Amino acid sequence: MVGRAIIMAAVLIGVWQVVIWVTDVQHFILPSPLSVADSLISDPMLYLHHGSITALEIVLGMLIGTFIGVLTALIMVSARSASNWLMPVLVVSQAVPVFALAPILVLWLGYGLASKVAMAALIIFFPVTSAFLDGLRRTDPGWLDMAKTMGAAPASVLWRIRLPAALPALASGLRVAAAVAPIGAIVGEWVGSSGGLGYLMLHSNGRMQTDVMFAALVVLAVMGLVLFFGLDQLLRRMTAWQAETKPI
Repeated sequence: MVGRAIIMAAVLIGVWQVVIWVTDVQHFILPSPLSVADSLISDPMLYLHHGSITALEIVLGMLIGTFIGVLTALIMVSARSASNWLMPVLVVSQAVPVFALAPILVLWLGYGLASKVAMAALIIFFPVTSAFLDGLRRTDPGWLDMAKTMGAAPASVLWRIRLPAALPALASGLRVAAAVAPIGAIVGEWVGSSGGLGYLMLHSNGRMQTDVMFAALVVLAVMGLVLFFGLDQLLRRMTAWQAETKPI
């Protein structure tokens, strides 16, 4: 996997450089890969500082969003009346663009860490809730009938049958959440912050430091890949009992 990632990165960088040679685009519009690499190497602490802030926002948002999403799905599957009340809230949470909510959250929670974590958690909430809820609702009816015949309590059925059966669906939702989690943090930093990769990109744009902007994007992309594939490996181990279909 690492080898394929390196090859793909090399191909993309090669295409990037060829585009610059062919179009002769100005540096302030599209910097060369070498200038971006020079920016990363010349001041690594700058990207480490701002990257660590964004990483903390993403991780906290993942944890909080996952907790709220799992709890919401459990409540909705446990009581039909709760599902009827919460489903509109779930839909509205995604119907309203996150870009529109960012200024409000910054106004309420301030320019610090809280508003960025809330943004990331809000984006993560929907895929986790919807995937886990779908998994809980699609438990094998034969297992439920057997549990009912044996006189199992509803709580026992939920925790011992429906919850384990829904883990693969939850894993899918978490993978989607890991891919979109950085969006909330970056948007929140664009609206108002004093640190983070989004803050660095915004200020670099105002100063026409395009190489710094692209370097921040590279750091963000690497963080996203590490988060996704690290979580993917963890989820594969947690659901190792589920056989995967081999590709055709």
